[in-house]
Amino acid sequence: MPKPNFEYRQAEHKDADDLARFINIAGEGLPHYLWDRMAEAGEDAWGVGAKRACREDGGFSYRNAIMATLGDAAAACLISYALPPSPEPFDPTSVPAMFVPLMELENLAPNNWYINVLAAYPQFRGQGLGSRLLEIAQQKADQNNCAGLSLIVSDANQGAIRLYQRFGFQERAARPMIKDEWINPGRNWVLLVK
Repeated sequence: MPKPNFEYRQAEHKDADDLARFINIAGEGLPHYLWDRMAEAGEDAWGVGAKRACREDGGFSYRNAIMATLGDAAAACLISYALPPSPEPFDPTSVPAMFVPLMELENLAPNNWYINVLAAYPQFRGQGLGSRLLEIAQQKADQNNCAGLSLIVSDANQGAIRLYQRFGFQERAARPMIKDEWINPGRNWVLLVK
């Protein structure tokens, strides 16, 4: 059976609903958990996520996203961008505790091309989309003269870790997760670099 002919393109505003879903897949439910708490009267978590994906700047902005599509259907997504050459200082008391380990790990990979989201819908997995999107991220890192690639993943996400290791990523550091009421089988966030 021939492989589907996926196309890759820059994300647009119209992709906001799919971007929210991909962000949540990559974040293992943490984004939805947070969006649910951010929702105002008349809003639901998915609406908050889509609105955030439509922003012109920020880590989850559609401007940082590449969509993999099959016909008109979204299949997978890469959201990535350059980290600053020097770590950005932050006050751990000024952000929700859940974010502190993630921010600490991100600061350990300055001047890297950071893969914030790499996700595919379940029906499109196992068809090479993750590898192709990682190649696109590598091209962007090279074009932007970044020192390398980096990403953060849950230690419980062994399938993703195997994909990243096949692509040459290695563990640099880990931090314990702070979960509040978010349910996840992981114990640590892991920084992988290439």
